Amino acid sequence: MKLAQLRYLTAIVECGFKISAAAEKLHLSQPGVSRQLKVLEDELGFELFVRDGRNLLKLTPAGQKVYERAQKVLRETQAIRAMSQDVRDPSHGSLSIATTHTQARYVLPEVIGRFRQRYPQVRLHLHQGTTEQISQMLVNGEVDIAIATGAKEQMPHCVLLPCYEWYRRVVVPRDHPLARAKTLSLQKLASYPLVTYVFNMTGPASLPDAFAAEGLEPDIALTARDADVIKTYVKLGLGVGIVAAMALDPTEDADLVSFDATHLFPRHLTWVGFRRGSFLRRYTLDFMQSLAPHLDRTRIHKAERAADQDEVDRLFVDIALPLRA
Repeated sequence: MKLAQLRYLTAIVECGFKISAAAEKLHLSQPGVSRQLKVLEDELGFELFVRDGRNLLKLTPAGQKVYERAQKVLRETQAIRAMSQDVRDPSHGSLSIATTHTQARYVLPEVIGRFRQRYPQVRLHLHQGTTEQISQMLVNGEVDIAIATGAKEQMPHCVLLPCYEWYRRVVVPRDHPLARAKTLSLQKLASYPLVTYVFNMTGPASLPDAFAAEGLEPDIALTARDADVIKTYVKLGLGVGIVAAMALDPTEDADLVSFDATHLFPRHLTWVGFRRGSFLRRYTLDFMQSLAPHLDRTRIHKAERAADQDEVDRLFVDIALPLRA
């Protein structure tokens, strides 16, 4: 049995049981991957996949167990390689980060600027997506860390550390009827089309839930993952915008009127996460502390050793998290 064969197995599963897609992801030929899969099954003495002709449908019960153990082996192998690199050359390497547009555009530039000054030889790779896409990238090992909000339930095998909290704000053009309002209510907002972020498709979504709690159904005119796109369409008169407070710029958005919405929508928590069992290089630890100063190495190492996410959360119960506005 070879590590490469375990890597092929996990790639096939992660690519929806399509050998061609797995081969493309691995930069290999499809016949080569199929041949190595057969060699692995012959060595094990049982089939790993349920088949319909040449098509793979799902893992067999035994195949599922092998797949889970293969994931652990590959994670440990990757951790050993990272540890070796960190000992030999702690200031060289790469750091891949999955995050949302809002974090990448309004939060990370300052953090990345400081990081690049300290680690000019570390290559940074930013991958943007929805929270669900970010979660999947982290779970699949496509990135080293992820920075996002919500979706904890999608990452049972990851460690999520709290960074900061934030609220939404409501924005309208200066000639909009709401621009002269002294206060806003969900009832007022429900009477206008809304432009806001893409909702969480695999779990609760706080914005529609807030309206539903009041017996209201919002008129969602448009959703987007990009705060700048949302503001653009608000300025064009498509609807009332609801964005993260940090996504408003006093100069660029001078033609908008913004309202505090802390009394309308819940506070949100942004976290930075990594796969449980990963080896975090020194520059990764420094990046996380630059993002959230309370995430010092002692706390991060305690979180790494925690049995589950509930224990991780208890480590930060007494920490007053910063509020980004």
